[in-house]
Formats: sequence, C-alpha cells, structure tokens
Amino acid sequence: MFKTGVSDVRVDVQVMEGKNLVNGLSKDDFVVTDENQPQSIVSFSHGEERLNLILLLDISGSMQKYIDEIAQTARESLEHLRPGDRVAIMVFARTSAVHQGFSDNLAETARQIASAVKVDVGTSTLINSAVMDAAHYMEANAGTDGRRAILILTDNLSMSYQLTDGQVIRELNKADTVFNAIVTGRAIRPRPLEPGKVENPDSTPSDVFHLSEETGGEWVKAEQASVSFNEMIAHIRSRYSLAYHEPPSAPGTFRHIGVALTETARRRFPLAELKARTGYYAE
Repeated sequence: MFKTGVSDVRVDVQVMEGKNLVNGLSKDDFVVTDENQPQSIVSFSHGEERLNLILLLDISGSMQKYIDEIAQTARESLEHLRPGDRVAIMVFARTSAVHQGFSDNLAETARQIASAVKVDVGTSTLINSAVMDAAHYMEANAGTDGRRAILILTDNLSMSYQLTDGQVIRELNKADTVFNAIVTGRAIRPRPLEPGKVENPDSTPSDVFHLSEETGGEWVKAEQASVSFNEMIAHIRSRYSLAYHEPPSAPGTFRHIGVALTETARRRFPLAELKARTGYYAE
C-alpha cells in the first residue's frame, strides 16, 4: 500500500507490451478497483516523483562474478535515473549490512557497487531476512515523498528459517515498497506445496519470484547480469503511480486491488501487461 495522505492508497504500475515499456498513458487510461469496486483516481504521475531505490546485493561466494558484471556497467545503467533520485546499497549473505546509505550521487553509487563484495556478512545465505531488513531500512530512511523500490541480485538459493514469504510481503507493504529481482545462475523457482501439505518454517526455500509478484514488481532470469541490471533500472524508473481514497474498513483487513486499462486504451495496446501489487492491509 502506498499512501499519499491519511486516507489515500497509491499503487505503482508497470505497463509493458512484450519487452517494450508503454509510455504516454494518462489517468483516463486506467481502471482501479478495491475489493472489485471501481475507485476514482485522485492523483496520477509518470516519472515526476523522486525514486528511492535500494540495491540489495547477494554477496555469497557464488555471486562474486555477477557483482563484478553489474559493477562494470553500473554508471551507464544508473543514467536511467533522474536528478534527485536516491540509491542505497545493502549487501547480504547470512546477515545484511548497509554498504552505502541513500545518496543522490549516482556516480559514487556506481563506484561503490564494485567494493560491496568486501563486506563481511557471513557465508551462508538468508534471503527473506535480508529483504525484511531492507524493507525496514526503507521505512526508516526513505523519507515521506517519492516512490520506493528494492532491486535484489541473487541466485535465489536460500532457506527462509522462520520467516515466511507472507511475513516479508507484509513488511514490504508496510514500507510502501515494490520488490524486483534479478535471479542469476540456475534461477530455480521452488515448487508450490502439494495439496494438504503444511509449510515447514525451518526448511522453506526462498522465493523472490513470489515476493516480486505479490508486491507488483518484476523479476527476470538473467543470462547476462549487466544487461538485466540496465533494463530493470529503466523499468523501475518508468512506472506509473495512481492514487485513490481508501474505502472504510476494519484495521488490519487485507483489501484486494485490481488495475487494468480501459477498453479504449486496450484497443491501442491490445498486448499490454500490467504489474501492480495485489492488495494492502487497511490501517
């Protein structure tokens, strides 16, 4: 849930046709529903707001070469961002650490990526814990204005250990943050649980694909990490923001959001695919 005020919900939306971003849409091209009830869009923007972005880098041993890849082209990739955008770098393996706090010096941020692998954060990998730490850092340090996004670079090889995807997604929602993922290596997505089986919180494989989908973000399986990094930065910067007044509901209730194009816009972009968060918890 993104809130622009006490009673507004804001939704970050990505619109793609195939591999191409759909730009130039207006407020009148979107339909938003809350629990299947149409909502009036009270504010709309596309690219005007500041972006607060956390680069969450898996620096476990298997990830070294991919960090090196994105570091080589990081300055070019970060040129998709705009003056005033701020980027922080967090690294993780067994624990997480802030390598660089939020900064609008994007050239320095690009330089800092290369040295991120030198931080001591242990040897094993705990993805869900790191994502939750990043959500908490975002909530505490991003400020009150601008869009919020996390971009993780990982091979998704981790066990969650007492932190379920649902818990992490809720913290991302509280932090008003869209989660995006570049998945390297074998890029394995865990199989869904068989019917009737109960998830074991001590041995549940991490699933950054699921975290991304539920928060309205994007994931990609990367053959070339540097190419994917460049594309993902561009996509994150080119999302739409829609806001509507939050309908009355009991605090803590999960409310479902739907976002679609109008019939007129759909005729112009018949193959368009939209990514947006699935809902929010009422406060």
